[in-house]
Formats: sequence, C-alpha cells, structure tokens
Amino acid sequence: MSRTHRKLEHIQLALSAGQLNQSGMDDIQIIHQSLPDSSLSKVSLHTGIGELNLSSPIFINAMTGGGGAETEKINSELAVAARETGLAIAVGSQMSAIKNKEERKTYEIVRKNHPNGIIFANLGSEATIEQANIAVEMIEANGLQIHLNVIQELTMPEGDRAFEGALERIERISEELPVPVIVKEVGFGMGYETVKKLTATPICAIDIGGFGGTNFAKIENERRRDEFSFFNHWGIPTSVSLVEACEVSDHVQVLASGGIHSSLDIVKSLIIGASAVGMAGSLLKILKEKGISSLISQIQTMHQDIANMMTALGCHTIKELQTIPILFTGMTHHWLNERGINTSAYSQRMRL
Repeated sequence: MSRTHRKLEHIQLALSAGQLNQSGMDDIQIIHQSLPDSSLSKVSLHTGIGELNLSSPIFINAMTGGGGAETEKINSELAVAARETGLAIAVGSQMSAIKNKEERKTYEIVRKNHPNGIIFANLGSEATIEQANIAVEMIEANGLQIHLNVIQELTMPEGDRAFEGALERIERISEELPVPVIVKEVGFGMGYETVKKLTATPICAIDIGGFGGTNFAKIENERRRDEFSFFNHWGIPTSVSLVEACEVSDHVQVLASGGIHSSLDIVKSLIIGASAVGMAGSLLKILKEKGISSLISQIQTMHQDIANMMTALGCHTIKELQTIPILFTGMTHHWLNERGINTSAYSQRMRL
C-alpha cells in the first residue's frame, strides 16, 4: 500500500472510530473559590512554548498531510481556522513529502493560509538532522515536533520494527536545529521514566499525548489480518501522564494532549501544569461534519469558556491557574499514588 493511500485510510478510520473518552480527565475535580477577587476584562490567555509566544493555550495538534488533495484541503481549512482564532498549528508527519516532493503542497498550504502564525513541523524519531532541516524549511516552521509512535508502528502491518538510537537522534536534532524541538507521543502517553530521559536533552517541551483520544493501535488493527488486540488498551491515560510529566519535567515545558475535547479539560490540564493544550481528533470531527465556520465558532466559544473559568477561580494568567488546588479521584488517584506521587500536594496548594 502506498504512503498516500495509508494517510487517507488513517483519516477515515480515525473519524469512524472517534474518541475513546478514556483520558481520565473526569477524575479531576477543581476546588471552587468563592472569593476570586478577579475581573473577566483582565484575563489573558497568552502563554508560551519555549521562546515562542502564543495568544491562546490551545493549539491544533498534528493530524495529516502527504495524502494528496484530501489532506491538502484538511490542512488548508485547519490553517484558516488557526489564523482566524490565533492558534498555533502542527502539521502531520512530513516524511511523505521528503520522500515524494509532489506531497509538499499538502503541507505548504498551512504556511500559505497562516502566514504570520506559529506552525510546527513534524517528523518521527527516525529522522536525521538533514530531514529535520528540510521539514522546517518546507513550511517555514517555528518549531519541530518529533513524534514517538512505537505502538502504532508495531501494530501497523508495514510499520517499523526497530527503534534503537531514537534518544540520541532527538538530542542531536535539538542541539543543531535553529528552532525549538518538541517531543510528542501519539496517544499512548509518557511516563516518568520517559520524561526523565528526555529532560536530559536540549528539547524545549514534551507533549505527553496521553491515552484516551484517537487510538492508533485500534486504527492499525483495522488494517491487519491478525489483530494485535493486546495493544488496543495499551498506554498511560492523559490525566496520569500529565501529572507524571509535570513532576519531573523541571526546565522542560509540558504540553497536554490525548482526548482533550472540552474547555473544562483544557483548564484542568493548565491547572495541573501544562503550558498549552493540543487538540486534534475532536476538531477534525467538527471540521468534517459541520464545516470550517463551525470549527472557528467552537474555538472562539472555548476561549470564552476558559476566560470565564479563570475569572471564577481568581486567575488572570495561565501561570496563576497553576496555583489552584485540584482533587484527584478514581483510577487517576489510585494510579498516581501507586507510582509514589503525592496527590495531596495538588489538593492543598493554597494551604501550603
């Protein structure tokens, strides 16, 4: 099967499979503040990823490209939505365009339609520094995402089977590339151990890509004759992965993604410690089912919702949100405690 056909099949399967809604974000309760001492007019949604300044804590995460006209249309409309709402946007893996120049336009359309915006290039951890430079140049990117997708590759019938040297390649690219590097998972989450290794490199941020949104193991299993069912429930839920990453990230910023589908999920993620929150599958669903105008409207509504919740909590900035106490319940509480994380520190923040 050609890479182009596989890209299109991934989109179709992702839309039909939908979101798992198993991110664990429902296990997080925000502690209400009855005396917020705040004003909606003073709320700022500005945040940052490394040296990049973002006007919104939401960014459109990597989805597609390299699948011909259909993926060009999707990226074109996503870029317009990002431009109209002030969002940063990441493209899907650009390896297809590096190997086939005919596919470059499916990615270049993003910069064309979002000329002054923040755009992230995207490659897998097998990429070389030369390929990373090509990917960045292709779309005049402000940063590069390096994605980790071991489970997807192992489940993919034609996927990779060898993953040696990934950390060393990430380190070299982040040392030599002229733009910031973000390392992201594709939906199976990052635990403490992985994040600890990555923080020893010069990357600027980690996107935890937790379990609970689009499940690429299930998507690839739809394409297999002999299903790897053991990978269908493999991964670290977004709520758990986000906390584990924030516990150890130190100087490296943490980005939340993986089944984030509401403004409430976004606020919870920011409270835990995320600098920004990536959304993909839920936005693609709105775009494909309701059109670009509805997508723009939905993003604008989420901005309004976030500002209202920040006002209710007495926060005028994203940084202030990270002082709000939260309570972990259910599976997330059990998992974090078994991993030796002091969840009480989060619930008693204002008392400490």
